[in-house]
Amino acid sequence: MSNTKLDDAYHYCLEMVRNHYENFPVASRILPRALRRPISVVYAFARSADDFADEGNLTDDERLTRLVSYETELENIKHHIPSDKPIFIALADVIAQHNLPIQLFYDLLTAFKQDVTKKRYQNFDEVLYYCRHSANPVGRLLLHLTGNDSEQNLKDSDAICSALQLINFLQDIQQDYHESGRIYIPLDDMASAGVSEDNIRDRSNNESVHKLLRQQIKRAYIMLCSGATLGNRLSGRFGYEIRMVTLGGARISRALLKQKHDVYQRPRLGKSDWLGMLFVALFPNKRIDCP
Repeated sequence: MSNTKLDDAYHYCLEMVRNHYENFPVASRILPRALRRPISVVYAFARSADDFADEGNLTDDERLTRLVSYETELENIKHHIPSDKPIFIALADVIAQHNLPIQLFYDLLTAFKQDVTKKRYQNFDEVLYYCRHSANPVGRLLLHLTGNDSEQNLKDSDAICSALQLINFLQDIQQDYHESGRIYIPLDDMASAGVSEDNIRDRSNNESVHKLLRQQIKRAYIMLCSGATLGNRLSGRFGYEIRMVTLGGARISRALLKQKHDVYQRPRLGKSDWLGMLFVALFPNKRIDCP
């Protein structure tokens, strides 16, 4: 393959990072320059596949067909069959150059297909299964890209990524329900707390809902804290980025726990929050506050 064609493929992915409405946070300028191109490719793959599952007016069958086409492209990479699509031209190069486990990309597609076919989760194990495929692969890919893929680092990364996914669900309860028809709170936990789908639909703000959401937030917060030492072990800009992401999740968790008037409101971090996070992240030995 010509260098020009490969460079064009990388440029395509970088432009997607720059122009998309929801930039992949780990592709920020905090990260070393050498990582920006491969991370942009991971982002382009994940973002475009996620859009198949969520965006536009496609039918469910059309969404699944497009996701299956991505699986076919991964199979082609495994068997060294060249692609003519920019994302997969660049992805094949990234996987080869950095020896990335291709299974992690299949895992992401599993989660995106689940977004199409599964709208309710009976218990927390089912939610965690989703997180293992939707969030954890991203953290693992970053560790592989940076050569930090020890067993302990991967375990802690899984805890952080799953926790951040759960925290995001708890910020977007109403949006997920009304825009996508999804509820990520385990149904057995809802039943135990005496909370129904009607309560979610109607934005009920009673004590039963408060109790249920506090339980969910604390569980995610504890999980986040269990992996927080990852950022302390990682050096340089990458370690700083992981500490910032972890601190952000902790701040959002505490803000969610404090909400009383409207437990569905999405918390916003203010200037003082960001300054506090920036300061703490500068010192790898500082610990985040845990419940």
